[in-house]
Amino acid sequence: MCELGFYEERKVLEEGKVAPELVSETLYAWEGALSPHLAAEREGGAVGDSELIKKVERRLEEGLLEDGVERGRLDGFCVVETAGGVASPGASGTLQCDLYRPLRFPGVLVGDGRLGGISGTISAYESLKLRGYDVVAVVIEDHGLANEIPLMSYLRTRVPVFVLPPIPQDPSNDLMEWFDESCNVFNSLKDIMLEAYLERMRRLDEMPRRAGDVFWWPFTQHKLVPPSTVTVIDSRYGENFSVYKVQNKEYITQQFDACASWWTQGPDATLQTELARDMGYAAARFGHVMFPENVYEPALECAELLLDGVGKGWATRVYFSDNGSTAIEIALKMAFRKFSSDHVIFPELLKNSPADSCQELMVLALKGSYHGDTLGAMEAQAPSAYTGFLQQPWYTGRGLFLDPPTVFMHNGKWTLALPEVFHSGNLEPEDITFRSRDEIFLKSRDKSNLAGLYSSYVSQQLSQYSTLSGTKHIGALIIEPVIQGAGGMHMVDPLFQRMLVNECRNSRIPVIFDEVFSGFWRLGVEAAAELLGCVPDIACFAKLMTGGIIPLAATLATDAVFNSFTGDSKLKALLHGHSYSAHAMGCTAAAKSIKWFKDPITNLNITSEKSQKILLRELWDAELVQQISLHPSVSRVVALGTLFALELQADGSDAGYASLYARSLVQMLREDGMYCRPLGNVIYVMCGPCTSPEICTRQLRKLYKKLEEFTEA
Repeated sequence: MCELGFYEERKVLEEGKVAPELVSETLYAWEGALSPHLAAEREGGAVGDSELIKKVERRLEEGLLEDGVERGRLDGFCVVETAGGVASPGASGTLQCDLYRPLRFPGVLVGDGRLGGISGTISAYESLKLRGYDVVAVVIEDHGLANEIPLMSYLRTRVPVFVLPPIPQDPSNDLMEWFDESCNVFNSLKDIMLEAYLERMRRLDEMPRRAGDVFWWPFTQHKLVPPSTVTVIDSRYGENFSVYKVQNKEYITQQFDACASWWTQGPDATLQTELARDMGYAAARFGHVMFPENVYEPALECAELLLDGVGKGWATRVYFSDNGSTAIEIALKMAFRKFSSDHVIFPELLKNSPADSCQELMVLALKGSYHGDTLGAMEAQAPSAYTGFLQQPWYTGRGLFLDPPTVFMHNGKWTLALPEVFHSGNLEPEDITFRSRDEIFLKSRDKSNLAGLYSSYVSQQLSQYSTLSGTKHIGALIIEPVIQGAGGMHMVDPLFQRMLVNECRNSRIPVIFDEVFSGFWRLGVEAAAELLGCVPDIACFAKLMTGGIIPLAATLATDAVFNSFTGDSKLKALLHGHSYSAHAMGCTAAAKSIKWFKDPITNLNITSEKSQKILLRELWDAELVQQISLHPSVSRVVALGTLFALELQADGSDAGYASLYARSLVQMLREDGMYCRPLGNVIYVMCGPCTSPEICTRQLRKLYKKLEEFTEA
C-alpha cells in the first residue's frame, strides 16, 4: 500500500465552508493483510518501482496544485506513509528504503519504544543514512522503558527524539483523549518538519551565489557562468541527479547524468548502495593503513582481480596510486627504466661522457592525446589547448607526436579519415569505408595495403631516434586505446594503433596503454586492449575502477618491467608513492565494482559470444545512431560501448575546444532532463555498464529532438 496525505492550513473557501486540514489518498491497495510484495504476487497486482515512483511524483505535483499550493510557497505539505519498517519490501520486492530513494524525501522515523526497540530504531536510522536520506526526527511510543534516553545519547544533537503517550488498546476507544495528550508532540513534530524544509530550501536557493563566491571550478571560464546557470545537485541515485532549479523553485529528481560525472560513473542504484555499505565497512575496519611492505585484504583482493581481469594474460604486478594522471607518471617512469635497462643507457655508464652527450628519453604519442594534468603527463601529450603557455609555461612536449587516422560514422556510413601523409598510398575503397563498425576491428585488416602503409610510416619515424647514434631516444609509446577522450572523443583507427605497437615491439620500446578513460567496460569490453587485439607492457586504470565513487588508480606492468627495478640498492627501486596508496575504502570499492560489472547476474548487459569472450550488449539503438549521423548539423558520430558522441558542423572559431557553438544545445538538453558537458563543438552522451538500452534510446531520442530545435533556431 502507498498512502499519500496532503495537509494544508485551514482557509475559508466560501462563506460558512472551511477547507479540510487533511486529504488522504491510497494509490495502490491489495486485499490480503500481507506484506505488499506477497499480496501483489498472490493477487496478480505487481507494481514496478519506476511506475510507482512516477505516479507518486505526478500525484504530488497534481495534488498540491489542485489544493492551491503554488511552487515556492508553503501553504501545506504532503506526507508519504510507509508501513512495516524501512527495510520491508514494497510491492516489487525492493526494500522500501531503496524504493523511495529517488525522491529523497526528508524522513520522520517511527521508532520502537518496546524491549529491543533501541537496537531496531538505531538499525533503521543507519539504513536510512547509508542510503542518503535526511532524518529530521525520531518518534517512539512510550512503553515505560525510557528508550528515548539511549536513543538521544546515540543521536546526540543530530536528530530530536519525541515520545508519544501509550496508545490505548481498547478497539472502542476513539483516541480523542490520546490525540489531546499527544497534541504538543505533533505540533512540535510539524514545526520541525516545516523548519527542516524551509532550511533546506534556503540552502538550495543560496548555493549558486555562495558557490560563485568561493569555488574555482576546473576547466571553467567563470565569466561565462552566471549564478542563474549553476546546476544545484542535491543528490545522485544511480544514473540520475536530483536537481534544484533556483529560478523557478523546481525540484527535479530524474536528470540523467549524460557525462557520467567526468566519465567516472558506472553504478546503478543497487550498486551505489552496495558500494556505500562496503566502503563503510572498510572505513570502520581499517580507516587508513600504511601500504609499503604490508598486506590487507581489500588491497590484495583488488590486485588479484585486476590481474585476472584487465591485466589477464600479460600483467603480473599492480602499482596503486590515487588518480589517472599520477598513474601515467608512474607508467612513464616504469617504461623509461625498462628502455634504459634494455638499451644499456644508464647514466652511471656515461659518467665519463661529455656533458653534451646527455641522453634524453622521449615518448611516441598521438596528436589529440590527453594523459592528465600533472607536469610529466602533460609533457607526454601533443601541443593543445591544455598545454599552451597560458596553462603550462614549462611545457616543451617531450615526444614525437604523430597525426592519427580516425574513423567515424557520417551520412550513415563508417568512414576512415586519413592524414595527408597517407594520401599517396595505393588504397582500395574497402580500406577507407566499412559496412559496419565491427569490420573496423577485424584482425584480417593486418594483411591490407593500409597496414603496410601504416607500418612503413611508423618505422620511418622511429628510425630518426636510433639508440646506436644520437642522444634523443623514443623511450616509450603511450596511447589511449581506440578512443581519445578529452581530445574530442575521436576514434583512432585500431589498425594504426596495432601497427604502432608492433613497430615499437620490434624496436624494444615499452608500450603504455592509457586506459583511465577506456577501462572497465567503457568501450564495451573490460579492457580496450581486447578491441585492439594486442597487449601493452604497462597500462593505467582509474575512474570506473571504483565505480567512480572514490579516487583510486592502478598501473599494471609485466614481470620484465618489474624486474628492471630490482637490485641490491634501494636507489634502484621505484621511488614513487602516495600517502593513500591502496587505501582500504578505494580497494574495497574497486573489488566490488570489478566483480559487479562483469557478472551477468548483477549486470544484465553482460553477454558471452561462442568464443566465451565477455562483452556488453549493444546499448545504442543502431537506427537512431544512423539517423543522427544523417542530420545536416552533424559532421561525425561515434557509438561504442557506453559512449555516444557527435561533432556539430562548425567552421573556424566555432570549432575546437574553445568553441561555444554547442552551448545553446547543451542548455536545451539540460532543460529536457539530460545533464551534458561538451568538449567544444563535440556533444557526448555517456552511460554506465549497467544502464539499460531502453534508457540509452530515450537519451538519443531527446538528443535528436533537440538537434532539430537547435538547427531551426
